[in-house]
Amino acid sequence: MTHPAPRRTPLTPDERVRAEAGFVPLVTEHLRASGRFRITADSPEMVDLWQAVARQAGEALRRPVVSYANGRDIVIMFGGEPSNMPVSVTAQNEP
Repeated sequence: MTHPAPRRTPLTPDERVRAEAGFVPLVTEHLRASGRFRITADSPEMVDLWQAVARQAGEALRRPVVSYANGRDIVIMFGGEPSNMPVSVTAQNEP
């Protein structure tokens, strides 16, 4: 018998603030040690959370930080360094 996948409960605003505050030191530590941080972020809410963490980590380190999401994982690294993750870019033509 197949069981349906459990549904996630969205983070409350307070949980989101605490998550960002708790994850920023973790990400900055990994960036200092190895230059990148990778984690599963398989929902739009988690991608948004980790992108916010990446921005704050960059501010804390006073260095440009970029994040790449592929629908399953997100990689956070210092800006200007090559990534092995495919990046989807949508271009718009100017009139």
